[in-house]
This record gives sequence, structure tokens and C-alpha cells, in this order.
Amino acid sequence: MVGIGWRQPHYQQLLELLPALDFVEVHSENFFAPGGASLQLLKACREQYPVSLHGVGLSLGSACGLDRWHLDRLAGLVELVQPLFVSDHASFSRIHAGDAAIHGNDLLPIPFSSACLDLMVSHVQQVQERLGRQILVENISAYLAWDDCEQMSEPEFFNQLTRCSGCGVLLDVNNLVVNARNQGADRDAALRQACEWIDQLRSDCVGEIHLAGHAELPGIVIDDHGSRVPDLVWQVYAHALKTCGSVPSLIEWDTAIPALDVLLAEADKARQLQGAA
Repeated sequence: MVGIGWRQPHYQQLLELLPALDFVEVHSENFFAPGGASLQLLKACREQYPVSLHGVGLSLGSACGLDRWHLDRLAGLVELVQPLFVSDHASFSRIHAGDAAIHGNDLLPIPFSSACLDLMVSHVQQVQERLGRQILVENISAYLAWDDCEQMSEPEFFNQLTRCSGCGVLLDVNNLVVNARNQGADRDAALRQACEWIDQLRSDCVGEIHLAGHAELPGIVIDDHGSRVPDLVWQVYAHALKTCGSVPSLIEWDTAIPALDVLLAEADKARQLQGAA
């Protein structure tokens, strides 16, 4: 199965052309408002394709707890769409400052510690109980680390998270490359490190794979989802397929969004690699 992220510039065109895709993915929060044109478009899309709901706002790693309003909105959308997958990130973006909650416009990294694991397990279980289904949790691209309090590797953290909560993993192979490069690895070392990361993960817990492009700037690599999937990421993806099997895979493109044909060509390449694997 291969899909693409369905973004606003392609809303109408996708419904008019109905290209051969196995599913599409949308950002959950874009459809939280009750009624309106966007929700009607999503309903129309759901009549043609399975839809995956990918969120950025659950803040599963926030020490201040889950946002009940957000979870209620997500639950309503899940009931309406009956999605193929529901996913969010191993990150936090919400803190309490006095009596107010402050939401950051970013996916901030969590420490890979036993205390954070317990917190994540509790929050994932709360979400799954509210939704009545399993969710997938994505590994993020991180530009900061909690080296002073980390007690396990990131793959082991996900292994424990999936065992204890029953969730699955949304494996973003581009994020593995971005993180390795930002830690100083050259291309060959980044390929090796990303593949080793995958080898340490329980292969049966991966429910979906994300593929995207990144921007290499002086001194930093940015996970901008604004270009074709690089060859290095395709190589990591091929390894993931050999390790985890032919997992449903998605092309993400969120900035400088190109013509729909470009996304479909990227999806075709993913489909070819799945066939080869």
C-alpha cells in the first residue's frame, strides 16, 4: 500500500482525477472545525480512498497531561472518518504556565528515560481508550537532545512503548537520516546508522512508513518536507522494507508543494521498491 499526503493545493484535483492510490493522509487538526467546506471535502475523499489521520497536536510527551478538548475533537473526527490509521508523534508541544496552557508550534523532543516512558505509555493508553483503537507513534527529527537524563536508546524506547501500551510505530525514515546527519555523520555513516536504528526496532510493531525530503543547509539539515525523497532516504526505506515487510508507506510533502504528478511519481517509486522487496 502506498499513499500521499493530501494537502490543500490538491484538494479538488485529487477528487477530479482519482489517481491510483491505496490511501491518502491528512493532518487531523485541519479538520477539527465542525462543518464547513474542508470537512465536506474530507467526506468526499473518504468515499473514494481510505484516509489516514496524522496529528501534530496530541503532545503525548507533555508532563502537564493531555488536552481534553483536542482529544475530544480527534475522537469525533475518527468516528466520522473511520480512518485507516491514526497517528501522532513521540514529542511534546504543550506546557502549563500558571493556570494557562501554552502550546508551542513545534514537535519538541522527549528524553528517552524510564520516567518519560511511563508518561508516554499512560498518555497513549488514554488516547487509545478514548478512540477505541490502536494509534501509531512517530519518531521525530530532533535538533536538541536530553543527554543528561536519557537511559535507553530511541529504538529501545519505542520497543518498550509498543510492548507496554499496545501502540504501533509510524517509522519516518527521513527523520532517521536527518538526525544522523545533524549528529555529524556523513552520508555513508548516516545510511549505516539509520539502518542500524531500524534493526534495533521490533519489526512487527511498524504499522506505517513516512518518506519525505529534507534541506541540507550550512551546518544543519532541516526536515522541511519540501523536495523529492533523496536517494539516501530511499536506501534506508529499502532496508526498512526488507526488515519490516511491505508496510503501508506514505509520501509527505508539506512545503513548496509541487504538481500532483510529482507526488504520484514519488508514490510510484515507493510502490516499485515494495514490489522489489
